[in-house]
Amino acid sequence: MESPENLHGPAVGVGQDATPTTVDVDTAVFLLGAGVTTLTHPLLYVKLLIQVGHEPLPPTVGTTMFGRRVLYLPGFFSYAQHIVKVDGKRGLLRGLSPRIVSSAISTVVRSKVKQQVDVLFKNGEQQNSLRKVVKETSHEMIIQCLSRVATHPFHVMSVRCMAQFVGREVKYGGMLSCMVKIFKEEGVAGFYVGLIPHVLGEVLFLWCCNLLAHFINTYAVDESLSQASAVRSYTKFVMGIAVSVLTYPFMLVADLMVVNNCGLAAGLPPLSPVFSSWLHCWNHLSNKGHLFRGSSFFFRRVPLTSIED
Repeated sequence: MESPENLHGPAVGVGQDATPTTVDVDTAVFLLGAGVTTLTHPLLYVKLLIQVGHEPLPPTVGTTMFGRRVLYLPGFFSYAQHIVKVDGKRGLLRGLSPRIVSSAISTVVRSKVKQQVDVLFKNGEQQNSLRKVVKETSHEMIIQCLSRVATHPFHVMSVRCMAQFVGREVKYGGMLSCMVKIFKEEGVAGFYVGLIPHVLGEVLFLWCCNLLAHFINTYAVDESLSQASAVRSYTKFVMGIAVSVLTYPFMLVADLMVVNNCGLAAGLPPLSPVFSSWLHCWNHLSNKGHLFRGSSFFFRRVPLTSIED
């Protein structure tokens, strides 16, 4: 007959094995992130080429819903087909490796920083209090900023690899050669070009999204509504979409500064002027009416300034 220890031993072992560790969770998050990054990379690739102003295909004549004739630039699928025609199907994955490494580093940094932040700060406020929202947003901001600092060098490498499509350069190859090339030509600062507008955009997005969602859930959603809890659960998601539109120019300027004057055709005249700072880049885009260039993949109209020129 088995002892009580033996009877309960396997159950304890099963319970311990069934409990996922932090490493297991981080691994699962990384694998999921790597998969999503790979699937969405062609979208970001096309988006970047549109951001730098590369339009290899001619516009087509179309009409609006009101019957007005306008010129439409090619959408995502036409642009992607052009890339495949030039570089083959593998060409759609140009610059993917640095993004996957960036995703892995971001997962580790976020996990470690979140653990430290949770230890330093305790949540004792009421569930819907403004102080709680401010504290949680502050924690998210710290995590996001440290993650961005850690991963931005790989963002720079990825963007420059993709931007080589414009001038058909081969300056930036593998990640190691990218690191050596950037360090030799620009030093450590070269790995952090475009960091300031990127961080500003992300911080602004966090605060606007969280505060707007809090105020709407607190003052606009009536408790008497039968679906009040369901409405609150979607508020932050909807606010995220709205705020991302407003903060998009920061992301655009950040990406343009990454390729600015780095030796690639995408960041040099005549396609792009040489910018002295990200504010100079912002003012240039604002004057041209291009602050939202690349924000849409479909129904892209030719800018009025381009028609006038």
